[in-house]
Amino acid sequence: MAEITAAAVKDLRERSGAGMMDCKKALSETGGDIEAAVDWLRAKGLAAAQKKSSRTAAEGLVAVAVDGTRGVAVEVNSETDFVAKNEQFQNFVRTSAEVALANAITDAEALKSAPHPAGGTMNDALVTNVATIGENQQLRRVKAVAVGQGVVVDYMHNAVAPGLGKIGVLVALESPAGADVLTPLGKQIAMHIAAAFPIALNASDIDPEILERERKIATEKAAESGKPADIIAKMVEGGVAKFAKENALLSQLFVMDNKTPIADVVAKAAKDAGTTITLKDYVRFQLGEGIEKEVSDFAAEVAAAAGV
Repeated sequence: MAEITAAAVKDLRERSGAGMMDCKKALSETGGDIEAAVDWLRAKGLAAAQKKSSRTAAEGLVAVAVDGTRGVAVEVNSETDFVAKNEQFQNFVRTSAEVALANAITDAEALKSAPHPAGGTMNDALVTNVATIGENQQLRRVKAVAVGQGVVVDYMHNAVAPGLGKIGVLVALESPAGADVLTPLGKQIAMHIAAAFPIALNASDIDPEILERERKIATEKAAESGKPADIIAKMVEGGVAKFAKENALLSQLFVMDNKTPIADVVAKAAKDAGTTITLKDYVRFQLGEGIEKEVSDFAAEVAAAAGV
């Protein structure tokens, strides 16, 4: 069985909100697998839902750039936060977004091959950065959105510089309405997206694997109720439907009032403007999401460095 470290228990507590002993037991039951332990806790009713932590699993920066009806988000990773504060690194991340936007690039590999404004390719510039700054860096991902008519609005939560930070959002609004109407609406929705962690625009867009995972958790939890099979089936489907509603952007409750679905916020704006407004797409890039980073014991690191 994998060793259950204090760091792993702490991580699980922060992600699940469950008690320390419950977290330790969950890790023991799942061989130390954090994701499986979260599911185990939820199935046992010890964690209401998996917390979406704002803690990042990697360093670096996210950049967003827009040009009227088009927008792009880029993530570039570094080994330490110190490098993320480096002006050379920041310039590279900013340029990455600008080049991706100018060339309609939607793929990280394609962006690496694109020409850098100062000569060579973007990857050449990245290699130079690694050599001169002395730390590994990776151009991790790119995503673009566009509308035929309307605006793409950008928002950077806690920006460290214009267009640079750790949570970048793009909102694509399709509409004949003017920017004076669409931009404020887009900013409000973007702030909601930054805070509310939607995983898809509509419930029907949610990854089937994610829904299946929720279904398994709901099934295990409902089975412990001792209710008849037909009631359990309804409980399971109700639980999955609730999860989808709470995690799809258009059905999420607007964080500004916690009662109005985003779809209704958009509909009201369209009615007030006397025209159609469609929330066509969005991007939410949070630095390091989906990257597993080894969590170590800081005291042990110091001791090892000191040769103790």
